Amino acid sequence: MFSITVRDHMMVAHSFRGEVFGPAQRLHGATFVVDAAFRRPDLDADGIVVDIGLAGTELKGVLADLTYRNLDDDPAFAGVNTSTEFLAKVVADRLADRVHAGALGEGARGLAGITVTLHESHVAWASYERAL
Repeated sequence: MFSITVRDHMMVAHSFRGEVFGPAQRLHGATFVVDAAFRRPDLDADGIVVDIGLAGTELKGVLADLTYRNLDDDPAFAGVNTSTEFLAKVVADRLADRVHAGALGEGARGLAGITVTLHESHVAWASYERAL
């Protein structure tokens, strides 16, 4: 399986519900380094997984819809704990929508999957992997 990974970051504010979250139940900020890996079993006709420039542009676009926002105020996340794991899935699903819409080019239609990893720090991160 071949893959390429692009990286960006996002900064959000949010709070959690539930004793398991301790002080994170209060409103707090989080900065995530975000890696999006695109994979396929064979290279396309141009000898690539996907256009790495388009992949970076589309990741930046997905993150722009989330960054510098209080996620508690977003109706799409009403009643949901926007955990690192949950946000990894949100980013992966939104990237998948862009792949299906053709935003990453015709060659991207041969992609097999996407893995999104959100790094909370240098010692903790979470990922979500999905098929396309």
